[in-house]
Amino acid sequence: MSRWVGGQGYEVEPIRLDGRTLLRVRQYGVLVAYCRSVAEVASYVDLDELVELVVMPQAGARRQD
Repeated sequence: MSRWVGGQGYEVEPIRLDGRTLLRVRQYGVLVAYCRSVAEVASYVDLDELVELVVMPQAGARRQD
């Protein structure tokens, strides 16, 4: 699943809550808000600062098809 991080310790990730997809905004690991849209996220975080975190497979890890 995708996760974005930005300045000042912000982290945004999509989650499922009560059957709905929401964007969870945290700062330094502390919950800030559950947002229904990117526009809502923008009220907490500067969207220009967000970068997607990509987890790379570890060396020697077997690929699962």
